[in-house]
Amino acid sequence: MKREDGTGESLPLAEVRDLRVEIDGRAIVDGVTFRVLPGRVTALVGASGSGKTTTGLALLGEYPRGARTGGEVRVTTGGPVGYVPQHPASVLAPARRVDALLTDVARRQVRHLPRGKRRAAARALVVRALEDAQLTDTDVVLRRYPHQLSGGQQQRVVLAQALLLGSRVVVADEPTTGQDSLTKRRVVEQFAALAARGIGVVLLSHDLEVVRALADGVVVMRAGRVVESGPAERLWAAPRHAWTRELLAAETGVSSFDVGVARSRRPVVRVRGLVARHRAGSRSGPVVLRVPVLDLHAGECLAVVGRSGSGKTTLARCLAGLHRDHAGEIRLDDTVLPRSLRRRTRAQLASVQYVFQDAHAAFDEHRPVVRQVARSAVRLRGADAGAARREAVDVLARLGLPEELVRRRPGELSGGELQRAALARALLARPRVLLCDEITSGLDAVTRRDILRTLTELVGERGDLALVLITHDLATAALAHRVAVLDAGEVVEQGPAREVLDDPRHPFTRSLVGTAEPAART
Repeated sequence: MKREDGTGESLPLAEVRDLRVEIDGRAIVDGVTFRVLPGRVTALVGASGSGKTTTGLALLGEYPRGARTGGEVRVTTGGPVGYVPQHPASVLAPARRVDALLTDVARRQVRHLPRGKRRAAARALVVRALEDAQLTDTDVVLRRYPHQLSGGQQQRVVLAQALLLGSRVVVADEPTTGQDSLTKRRVVEQFAALAARGIGVVLLSHDLEVVRALADGVVVMRAGRVVESGPAERLWAAPRHAWTRELLAAETGVSSFDVGVARSRRPVVRVRGLVARHRAGSRSGPVVLRVPVLDLHAGECLAVVGRSGSGKTTLARCLAGLHRDHAGEIRLDDTVLPRSLRRRTRAQLASVQYVFQDAHAAFDEHRPVVRQVARSAVRLRGADAGAARREAVDVLARLGLPEELVRRRPGELSGGELQRAALARALLARPRVLLCDEITSGLDAVTRRDILRTLTELVGERGDLALVLITHDLATAALAHRVAVLDAGEVVEQGPAREVLDDPRHPFTRSLVGTAEPAART
């Protein structure tokens, strides 16, 4: 039922007034004010570290450890606030199957039923929540553990958890990060459907396409402060603040990896007859990836695209030695790479570096970031500790992370800042092959532009570096030299990026290209 105040306006489901959050005397959120209205989507946008996530978590009553807070946060619905985090693996118990994770939530919703009917009712709720979250192959998903799901699938499982809670307010922190255009469109439709049911959605997002498709109101943040806010239509048409204008301009300001490829060179990596499986207990499970032939050339950027669960990350993990359960051959120059990371030499470990999508999980939370980045040069190249630290500081600064920031522990950095630190750590190994798994998907447009520009420069400067960009973003894929398209574990098309994306031959590629724009909200 719609609640209204005396003027006929809807009363807010939640309200934030003059929120201030301090850590060690430093304000990370300062004076933030906005309202969450029923049936409306309020988007908080800004660079990594601008305070979006801290503000969103305040609606759940959660703050960083040791924080001092001021202002007021009111949630008037009486029920829990749903939360879809940017890094879903952090809230999914790794030792429990998806079925158990979701059934625990569903049981709370069926306690009023007779005992004999609760199990079936809980199962029906779980299946419906998964389908609403765009996970239709429910039987397969429910049997898997979180690590057996792609990043996009993990995110949709967490969304299903939020839907099961029946919350009137949902905070979605980068809900489309790392998802293909088809799935992104469905997620946009799902959140639009949530709003249509009277749920207030707080969208924390770097993806301005998604914000355009969903948001009724936009709050632009920078360095913990609101620099501009208002109706979405007005803000897109006539942004008033310089930072807002820069964010919008950066969407089209990314340069291509047009540095040329010496086709006469032998490939840095050759993949032949790769067949990967998911291990089911002590036995090999079903085939999840088949790659008959794939070459990575020096001085080249290869983009690997496809839907969530298509095998993109599995391919990268096989190349990096993180997925042992596979057949076929992967050669680095003339040497066959061992399947297991543990059997590779230090030189081989340095030569193939992986930058993970979930940067939080890739860092030790107890040690300063700069020490962990420098450790890569010490461990893999035998560099002196002092020289490694100086090199780490230089590379981090090039990626927009000043020394003052990287002296902190990982928990004090934003997700986007940690992604850049993870890239710096990989670069300190001076790899021959750099595998980047959705490293720009959680970044604002300005930072994304700067990171891609840095990678472009690296490929051009190094000459011997082969770069693999795993991405759901076709605009990013279009910057590469070549594209490989995966569908259901099969390479369905590969070739020059512009040729594949401008004139796709395979039906799946045509469908992927055709749905690259998120659905406009109706």
